[in-house]
Amino acid sequence: MRPVTERDIRSSFVNCSKGETQRLNLPRDLADHPWEDLDFLGWRDPGAPDRAYLVAERDGPLVGIALRATSGGSRGFTARSMCSLCLTTHTGGGVALMTARRTGEAGRQGNSVGQYLCTDLACSLYTRGKKEAAGAGVVDETLTLEQKIARTRAHLYSFLGKVVA
Repeated sequence: MRPVTERDIRSSFVNCSKGETQRLNLPRDLADHPWEDLDFLGWRDPGAPDRAYLVAERDGPLVGIALRATSGGSRGFTARSMCSLCLTTHTGGGVALMTARRTGEAGRQGNSVGQYLCTDLACSLYTRGKKEAAGAGVVDETLTLEQKIARTRAHLYSFLGKVVA
């Protein structure tokens, strides 16, 4: 992903109002992100733990979506969940159902799309082996790194397509 600015991010959102976009809390450390290792920029709002945001390049322009995260019930530390983007397994609360209001008429009618995502939205780093899920263990895959990245991007673009459709 190319480095993005605050202005780029705020102008990219497709499923929230301009006012909501102006009020959302951006990551403070944009300059320090490992842009070359990111397929998307994702973050949780520290002031509102149920809010998360995802910004990605999709066919050129940036597309930003606002997400709502469910906290889910207490499933115990040994329960494992899998992120539907990067297929990383996590124990405990490492994965959450995140929903995005759809765009257009469907969104105005209250329709949304959900995916199980890594709660820290660090899917790109898990895919590349730059970050490991705590207590999840290692799944031995025969895919190359390039194939894993392509798979994560395909899942990301599919999710974005459902939101924007």
